[in-house]
Amino acid sequence: MTGPSSLIILGTAAGPTSTPGRAQTSHLLTVNGTYYVVDAGDGVARRMARAGADVRKVGIIFLTHHHDDHTAGLGTLMSLAWDAQRTEPINVYGPPRTKELVDATVRYCSISADIRIADGGRTVPMDKVFFGHDVGIGEVYKDDNIRVSAIENTHFSFHQGDAAGRYKSYSYRFETPDRVITFTGDTGFSAAVTELAQDADILVTETSSCDERRNMMIKDGRWEVMSTAEQEGIMRQATMGHMDLKNIGTLATQAGVKKVVLSHLTERVESADYEPWAEEVRKHFSGEVVVAEDLMEF
Repeated sequence: MTGPSSLIILGTAAGPTSTPGRAQTSHLLTVNGTYYVVDAGDGVARRMARAGADVRKVGIIFLTHHHDDHTAGLGTLMSLAWDAQRTEPINVYGPPRTKELVDATVRYCSISADIRIADGGRTVPMDKVFFGHDVGIGEVYKDDNIRVSAIENTHFSFHQGDAAGRYKSYSYRFETPDRVITFTGDTGFSAAVTELAQDADILVTETSSCDERRNMMIKDGRWEVMSTAEQEGIMRQATMGHMDLKNIGTLATQAGVKKVVLSHLTERVESADYEPWAEEVRKHFSGEVVVAEDLMEF
């Protein structure tokens, strides 16, 4: 770490998937020795171990939204921190229903926790350590190290019927002493995200391909067992709820960011090389473009 802040891209895979060599979406921002976890996809705890990060130091977690490729590792991370004798609160911030998610995760872990208390290794119940917080938009968190702002993005804007407006997806801007880092989370192209990312030093962006997603579902057999309505629905989500490569470059240019980090990568069928995707973004953005790998540090 060369300055007050360090960002490690823990997991870089879009999901749901079990991509070999890539954990699902998660990030570790460290500012003056304080940990801030952004999303907690499957594998987050293992990647923290590989990075040499102590789970007992995790006290603040932000969730962009509640799809399982951004939350499936939360229970393991919380349980490991508790097992490692974490007694200070761990606070999880995110869109509405984050508190519900954390409470459910505590219940899921409670049988193991009760046994470990009976074993004699712990005395503090898990629900006295973990707390979920539903936050709105605007400034959602501030301490001596960082200021965090959130906006609602367009990841769920295509929802219809009873689901319309029910679920929220956020993008975050972290202002640290030495730089500004923006996480798009999952989103379609959005003027609000563009404004949030204005003049950011690093833009960590989702990177998806509708075609690759369909090809992977055909390859693993999911596509053929889906109904026509299900196929149409997943393709609507893939096209309307995410950004293509041109959108990423256009957003970065309009926001005037310095560096784009391509993460949340859709699994490719024929090749694991994402450099052609970076080249496509560079057609629309003249700054630095990096394809993230797990444990890459900035």
